[in-house]
Amino acid sequence: MSDGPTTGLQPTGLQSMLCFDLYAASRALTAAYRPVLAPHGLTYPQYLVLVALWNDDDVLIKDLATTLHLDHATLTPLLRRLEDRGLLSRVRSRDDGRAVRVALTAVGDELRSIVDDVHCAITDAVGLDADERAAVQDALQRLVVSLSGQPAGQGA
Repeated sequence: MSDGPTTGLQPTGLQSMLCFDLYAASRALTAAYRPVLAPHGLTYPQYLVLVALWNDDDVLIKDLATTLHLDHATLTPLLRRLEDRGLLSRVRSRDDGRAVRVALTAVGDELRSIVDDVHCAITDAVGLDADERAAVQDALQRLVVSLSGQPAGQGA
């Protein structure tokens, strides 16, 4: 009985697939954020939007989408929900009426105080030391660059 053609590739079971490990890790990490963010009424994607704006406020939506590696159709509902909660505002750009800028409100900026608690809780949950976290992040950032053909942080 033959094991099939020899191609030099690893077996195709889920446990041998990098994509599955990334998928499972992403789901597990997102799940770890849920109980930490729930008291603040935030989902993980909403939290990422706020973190991006805490670092670079009053930006064009297209630039925010690039930063977050999201398409416009995915980002727009997130922004709408955050705007409905009074955490950010969207206004047409004065320079280009077709472009929309997004900025934190005072209420959205006040939520910045949760960052340290969230970071500590997730760091504990991940269970990696600083060197291990840095190595994982480096590998993931190289993977994004390799797969997207763009420098890290420039969209995927």
